Amino acid sequence: MTRTSLSRTLRRSYWILSLVLVVSLVAKLAEHVPGLGGTPFEKLLKDIYEYMKDMALVFITVVAAYLANVFQRRQMFVTALKEEWKAIVGAKSALYAYTQLEKPQMDDYVRAFCVISETIDNMRTVYENVGETEEKIGLYPYAPLHDMRRAFQTLEPRKNEITQAQRKLVRDAVMSSFYAVREGFLGELDLESPERPVVIFGARRLKKAGQEAEITSYQDAQTADYDLKAPREGDTKRIYEFLKELHDKEQTTQKAWRQVANATNGVGHVNGATGSESSGELPGETRGPLT
Repeated sequence: MTRTSLSRTLRRSYWILSLVLVVSLVAKLAEHVPGLGGTPFEKLLKDIYEYMKDMALVFITVVAAYLANVFQRRQMFVTALKEEWKAIVGAKSALYAYTQLEKPQMDDYVRAFCVISETIDNMRTVYENVGETEEKIGLYPYAPLHDMRRAFQTLEPRKNEITQAQRKLVRDAVMSSFYAVREGFLGELDLESPERPVVIFGARRLKKAGQEAEITSYQDAQTADYDLKAPREGDTKRIYEFLKELHDKEQTTQKAWRQVANATNGVGHVNGATGSESSGELPGETRGPLT
């Protein structure tokens, strides 16, 4: 169920519900309306009101079941739409990767062709053709996918020697067609802008390495509990020392996306001691991931 179909169905439901409420209100207040009190029409309206009151539970149940079915169909449609979009992205990637091969083989061609072919055919499970009738086939809903296929078919290894210029032309055609599909296809998903977007160029991580003191205390307590219940002995000790060495090395190696914190902030806390992370020296055991 497309967004337009959903909106049309909900509008129809709202109109019917409003009509029922208006009729109920008029029937309830009929005796107070000048010209209706004491007339046969007033008696009819009262009978209608009593009937509607008796059937209110049934009416509400039917409406709720109908709307639940509507939203379930919408959810199923959106799920199918997302799966098809994943397939479209996969097809674009497969064709793009093929155009990067200097000497593609027939197996590469067949594999990529199957991806785009399946994507085109699976669209039938989401949309029918535009203008399709009992007698007419109609038009494929997203024709640029066929443009991608036709452009790709010019690179079949059996037909001719593929030049770099041909591969670039097909690659550009594939990407141009993909962007055309994206503009129309994703509009059905009711996407919204994020509340906390990162739109600047050269964005950096704002959070610093470290954790609250209470977390460090919890780590110490958990370490003591593990040491008590499962002492490090034999293979357990060997594995622990191996993993500890890897952990300490990783946590004390500064990366562009991860600044190593000073030992005084609690990050280098080791069972009551601190490690010299800022100097690059390995602490006894660095607590808490810095990623």
